[in-house]
Amino acid sequence: MLDFLLNPEQRKIRDEARDLVRTVPRQLILDMDADRVEFPTEFLQEAGRRNLLGCRYPSRWGGRDLDWVATSAVMQEMGSLGYMFGCVFGVSGELVPDAIISHGTDAQKERWVKPLLRGRMFAAECLTEPRGGSDFFGTTSTALDRGDHFLLNGQKRFIVGGTAADVFLVYARTDPDAPPHKGITCFIVERCPGVETPYVYGLMGSRGGGASRLRFRDVKVPRENVLGGVNQGVKVFQTMMIPERLGTAAMTVGSASPALDIATGYATRRKAFGRTIDHFQGVSFQLAQAAMLLDTSRSAVHTTSLAVDTGQAPGLVRRLISQTKKFVTESCQQVVHNSMQILGGIGYTNIYPVERILRDLRLASIWTGTNEIMAMIVAGEWRKEYLARRGLPVRDWEQDAPEAFAQDEKIFE
Repeated sequence: MLDFLLNPEQRKIRDEARDLVRTVPRQLILDMDADRVEFPTEFLQEAGRRNLLGCRYPSRWGGRDLDWVATSAVMQEMGSLGYMFGCVFGVSGELVPDAIISHGTDAQKERWVKPLLRGRMFAAECLTEPRGGSDFFGTTSTALDRGDHFLLNGQKRFIVGGTAADVFLVYARTDPDAPPHKGITCFIVERCPGVETPYVYGLMGSRGGGASRLRFRDVKVPRENVLGGVNQGVKVFQTMMIPERLGTAAMTVGSASPALDIATGYATRRKAFGRTIDHFQGVSFQLAQAAMLLDTSRSAVHTTSLAVDTGQAPGLVRRLISQTKKFVTESCQQVVHNSMQILGGIGYTNIYPVERILRDLRLASIWTGTNEIMAMIVAGEWRKEYLARRGLPVRDWEQDAPEAFAQDEKIFE
């Protein structure tokens, strides 16, 4: 963590999170990776007891009136335990409360946000469907208006916390005749008859979070459980992209950091040809690249957190969020790759946890929007920014070439 970037209050909660991390039993980490523990209930309960969940939300609803910089610092610490710890912490303590805080009524905040932030209730977010992931607006789940309630039917997949959640944030089509982005509603759905978990996924890594497929069969959802208004689900979805992707970037930094620590410790003790291997360029250059990528990733997370907190760059936030998620997840995957390479053959075994970290972090560039989607957003936002600057009184860089005015050579069609 770049401590000098944090103020005393932000450092304090970071240290509180670090203290929680130190108390988590080693056996819980091992059991989650071995699929002997389906969901880290006690971990979230303890995080709630320590008031670490949702620290940026108003104290009125159980938060601590902090900001995204503090949240990112906490998320990095949670991710250091293992990627799924960051996932369940982020989904139940950040994502779902964020949606309700931003779009819900006071009654909804009282009913769900308070217990979620106390760790007395767990939540899951339901976006992806069996027919597709990135095509959010192509959802086939439906909710028929029955007056005082909606009748929800459909399926969602890859739902972190699906086996353990008490409440689900579910998007479903409520107006089949409207354009895709205008006919979707977001619902707060409590676990009840008709909410089924027919399948639990066997994952390559990031295990122990109860990732499952959910089926909704004629689930009666009270009208007061509509979040943000009927057919207004797109507004909820758009604001959710900030905590989803920025939180992912922060926890990914945390998850990659132990791998570099382990590799560095190994390199400073392991000897070959009469000296420790950290003195060989092949090793030291990999350490240097990994340290550089980690620090740059931390800086990107911090800068983007400031952009969200200050509100002084509203036109940049969407691009910053997307490029931070893409850059950080890919950079941290490289950090873990380097760390395993430094360890050599022993890194490919379960003698060290680097093999688990590598498996875990493969998820980072897939979930909360694939990195290909992030690249599309970044490119689109950058083009808009570029076109908006054309015509402004700035230097025309194109003219700074000897033959800049050879117009017959500038062919565009």
